[in-house]
Amino acid sequence: MRLILIGSLSLSIAAAYYVYLPLPSTISEPWKLMFMDAILRGITHLNFLAHNLGLSGPFDLMRYAASWDVIWGPKSTLKIRVTDATFSGVQAQVFQPTLSSLPKHLKRGVVYFHGGGWTLGSGKMQTYFLQCRTMAEELDAVVISIEYRLAPEARFPAQYNDALEASKRILTAEVLDRYSIDPERVAVSGDSAGANLAAAVAQRMALDNSIPIKFKVQALLYPVLQALDFNTPSYQQNGNIPILHRPLMARFWLEYLNGDPTLVPSLLANNHTALNQGQEIAAAKAKINWTRLLPAAVQKNFKPVVPLQGDPKLVELLPGLLDVRASPLLAELDVLKAVPPAYILTCEHDVLRDEGLMYGRRLEEAGVAVSIDHYEDGFHGCTSFAFGPFRFSVGFRSFGNYIQWLIKNL
Repeated sequence: MRLILIGSLSLSIAAAYYVYLPLPSTISEPWKLMFMDAILRGITHLNFLAHNLGLSGPFDLMRYAASWDVIWGPKSTLKIRVTDATFSGVQAQVFQPTLSSLPKHLKRGVVYFHGGGWTLGSGKMQTYFLQCRTMAEELDAVVISIEYRLAPEARFPAQYNDALEASKRILTAEVLDRYSIDPERVAVSGDSAGANLAAAVAQRMALDNSIPIKFKVQALLYPVLQALDFNTPSYQQNGNIPILHRPLMARFWLEYLNGDPTLVPSLLANNHTALNQGQEIAAAKAKINWTRLLPAAVQKNFKPVVPLQGDPKLVELLPGLLDVRASPLLAELDVLKAVPPAYILTCEHDVLRDEGLMYGRRLEEAGVAVSIDHYEDGFHGCTSFAFGPFRFSVGFRSFGNYIQWLIKNL
């Protein structure tokens, strides 16, 4: 009996140690987030352990865990009809309002890309499914959720190409007429890696003169926009904050760009942007110079991390690091001038906070109307937590404000 008590106490202490994670007091519902993060960290650690032992693919266990969140049952409701569709070979779900008093009334349209580091996720997961269905209802809009291919089966630029080709097909008179979408009121939107695709697609389509119908606005939720600096103030401040830890973001980039996972430490040390890396890197870094682009209050006391010597082969191994299709923050000024007005949601406790803020600054300098919606108690992915089993107050607030912006601007 004594051994059982000692064993139970030891397990309890170990569990408490694993669950406990020091979090800022300003973050939304820290104890709930701590508990949720312990579950996610546990799955992540088991996932990479199984992969390192050769028992599974790099993200198989995490995908399996996410599959439990997929909605398999009846999808449509009295107000919203949900159907499967394909646009230029890319699968999608279409959410259409059904209770309009005017059958021929043209509606808003939203093309949406889910997050998940270009590696995980699906529009059929409960959080994204409910989010898109709610968007369709509250906006009285046709929402099209795109199922782009994922790494490691597909690598950059496959995800970008899926997003672009599906968008080009949707923005045709034939498709818009089929779904009664107003061609002058279509938005492109997404969160995290999905916001990366949305921003990249918005840039490409804005300059394509062969596409007569353009997106009216872009709405980006905590977007990932660059991979040249993993030591921005928000990366330094929030590297261990749920739900997106700094090493995991670097790993997602390597999966997307078909890089060796062992390069994570090199990316985190900014070895790919060291002073000895040449003029091309220096020119790209000037576009993400956070000492110029970020307000002093955001920079705090953090300093740039610029090694004197790096690995000159990193950029050769990962050419996508300098590709604007992967890193929209690197776009030239003439490109930024052409893109539609932007809504950018950022969270104080998110490693990607500064990328959204820098992109907003660069768009403003290009003369583009920008609305920055910042949440001091927010964390990465918070808007999705207006739905599903884990719900947070900041999730409800951020989703509500996102919808209100679209109502006013789309």
